[in-house]
Amino acid sequence: MQPAQPAESRSRPQAAAMSLGGVESAVEKRLARWTSESFARRMWAKDYTLWAQKPDEITNRLGWLTLPEVMRKHTEELEQFVEEVRGDGISHVVLLGMGGSSLAPDVFQSTFGNSRGYPELKVLDSTHPAAVRAVERSVDLSHTLFVVSSKSGTTIEPLSFMRYFWTQLAKIKKEVGRHFVAISDPGTPLGKLGRERGFQHVFEAVPDVGGRYSALTHFGLVPAALIGVDVKRLLDFTSRMAAACAPGAAEKDNPGLALGAALGELALAGRNKVTFITSPSLGALPIWFEQLIAESTGKNDKGIVPVAGERLASPEAYGQDRVFVYLRAAQDTAPEQQALLSKLEAAGHPVIRIEAGEILDLGQEFFRWEVATAAAGAVMGIHPFNQPDVELAKDLARQAMSAKTKTDDAAVPVPADSDRLPKAVSGWLASAKPGDYFSLQAYLAPTEAMTERLTNLQQKLRDRTRLAATAGYGPRFLHSTGQLHKGGPNTGLFVQFVDAHPEPLAVPETDYTFSGLIEAQALGDYQALKQRGRRILRVHLGKTPAAGLDRFNAAL
Repeated sequence: MQPAQPAESRSRPQAAAMSLGGVESAVEKRLARWTSESFARRMWAKDYTLWAQKPDEITNRLGWLTLPEVMRKHTEELEQFVEEVRGDGISHVVLLGMGGSSLAPDVFQSTFGNSRGYPELKVLDSTHPAAVRAVERSVDLSHTLFVVSSKSGTTIEPLSFMRYFWTQLAKIKKEVGRHFVAISDPGTPLGKLGRERGFQHVFEAVPDVGGRYSALTHFGLVPAALIGVDVKRLLDFTSRMAAACAPGAAEKDNPGLALGAALGELALAGRNKVTFITSPSLGALPIWFEQLIAESTGKNDKGIVPVAGERLASPEAYGQDRVFVYLRAAQDTAPEQQALLSKLEAAGHPVIRIEAGEILDLGQEFFRWEVATAAAGAVMGIHPFNQPDVELAKDLARQAMSAKTKTDDAAVPVPADSDRLPKAVSGWLASAKPGDYFSLQAYLAPTEAMTERLTNLQQKLRDRTRLAATAGYGPRFLHSTGQLHKGGPNTGLFVQFVDAHPEPLAVPETDYTFSGLIEAQALGDYQALKQRGRRILRVHLGKTPAAGLDRFNAAL
């Protein structure tokens, strides 16, 4: 099936403007080869041989190609559901999810905000007890709808969140189920649970779409509709990109394939740190790119490292492993960014510029980058739709929760207030070499103040070493960049930050606490990284994590 152009407009989406720093010829040859091999036609026909010798997790993972058409059939149902919710006087929607089920909703809320008369969306994707409590305190439970979102229907984090808030609501409401909605694949335990407990609605998502490609399925569009996003127009705008990426045009004119060829060839040439810069209106988009790229390409000791949140600097701050992607909304001018990008380009760094005509072009960028990431996988010789290393950390976390694993001395974190910290940090830094990257793994409660500290630390590491620095909150990144960390190239220097939990916060209907869960997830991730031979340092920030992180910063 190929997409039809929407009646609203027959104009084609803008192609990315690419200055590729010397790999232009390789990209042209790649696109010419793809033309002779009918790459676009075969991709739309779900030809698994573009990526692997077997169809496993390919032929049943390409449903995203036709989502702009498929999801139009569900828009009336979504509109009716949203009106029911508004009629119930709901002021807040809390999305309980992880990874692919939480990142797109977060982008929608951050980009569009909630329209007047529609509830505000909050996303809970941290098992830190302070994060759970913070969400609880920020809403009026009696006027809140909880959206429990999990593709498999067995993900421990959203199920734990659901049990907690179910119990809290049961203290003040009789019809608790009216405050819950489930989004899951057909036939999952979550769907069954939702029906048993009388959830207001159970949405069954398109099953042949992987989590990181699910922004335009129910996982993204239900939360988007709830905050007042016009999902019909969003899908119409997306259809333009889908049509431009369909087999009707030559591969060189295909916006997704052209971008994918560039990303893949740049990675083969050593430019595998894709650094995202956005104008203000699109500031949330890179967190979605992170999962899509890292989980799709980070395997078989290969991978593209997405860098989000790093402040843009002058050319001398970077090594020779970068490619810069600039996404600008037409309404944003951002002259300082433009000037710095021109300097980077003049210094020989590859720069890719993409302009969104209006904010609803967000759907187009979802689609462009999905095609591009799949195509880059073909260039790099990897399977872009599986995630073979994600389960390892989950298994080790489960063992830690059941006390079936022993904690070796090396796994004991270095206290931030210890005299041993400077030596530990020095030894960790000493192992860095050109082409490496830093990964700051914060098993901490996400706050604006903590994010600012992590961003400052990213900048300090980059300015000191000229290496890329990434940052993420655990356990969220386990469902996104975690695949790259364990399955990608052994070029990461990882530091894991943990803290004390004054309030363990029990998870009802279970024998564990949120404190125990996040501690087990951190330990499991550490052990998984060690098993893969990664360089990792654990630091305990104590009861005041902000002060502890400041001590780490000083130790640098």
